[in-house]
Amino acid sequence: MSSGSTLRIASINVNGIRAAYRKGMGEWLEGRGADIVAVQEVRAQTEDIEKLLAPGWHLLHDAANAKGRAGVALFSRMPAVAHRTALGPEELDSSGRWLEADFEVDGKLLTVVSTYVNSGEVDTPKQDQKWLFLEAMTERLPQLAAERELALVTGDLNVGHRELDIKNWKGNVKRAGFLPRERAYFDRFFGPQGEEVTGVDGTVGPGLGWVDVGRRWAGEVDGPYSWWSQRGQAFDNDTGWRIDYHVATPALAETVTGYAIDRAPAYDKRWSDHAAVVVDYAL
Repeated sequence: MSSGSTLRIASINVNGIRAAYRKGMGEWLEGRGADIVAVQEVRAQTEDIEKLLAPGWHLLHDAANAKGRAGVALFSRMPAVAHRTALGPEELDSSGRWLEADFEVDGKLLTVVSTYVNSGEVDTPKQDQKWLFLEAMTERLPQLAAERELALVTGDLNVGHRELDIKNWKGNVKRAGFLPRERAYFDRFFGPQGEEVTGVDGTVGPGLGWVDVGRRWAGEVDGPYSWWSQRGQAFDNDTGWRIDYHVATPALAETVTGYAIDRAPAYDKRWSDHAAVVVDYAL
């Protein structure tokens, strides 16, 4: 444990873990003091990850069916007591995109999910898979909250929820990642539990009562962003997107004592096009 009963949980899309390690991820991991690290877009086999991880880490990994794509993992200082990878209907290929694990922390059970939502592409089968995934999350989140008072869904959710979450939001309203229909799912995820929520696209559905830890912590400000395009001067100009989240049950959200996005000091110091989101939970 980080200190006393504070649990430090980090989430990072590594954009290929072997490349990330070549550029300095290992040093970050050993120096950051995290107890649990949720990793997305691993793009490697389990034995590849085992060779990279320093002693003292427990590994859970769910690879994608397509080699070299997606892949989610959980690194933890304590072993999980159980884990699951299934999400939603059979026609949804969630392999390499959803990994739930239960941890015992000071006698309490905590569920942590590492998830990598499809990036999608308007009017293509990729977007159809994204709709299926978001729908499956809408089914799973209430079940998870009913099963566990302390639960966290973290990872690259590939949607900027609000205008504050994307620097150039006006130019992206018709693109995957900021479509009103996508954002409406998040309106419901974070809406008051049981209340009817009208989404930004005009659809109405029940709020699920989960908490966007990053937005609650930062307040009504632009960003702070967690992903920048590799093209142009996006990183240098901080023209980013906040698409990496900690989505917590209310009881877990109440324990947050620290929130940080580990933005690299310079473009050439990055080991991923995403930055890690690191949160301290005082359990």
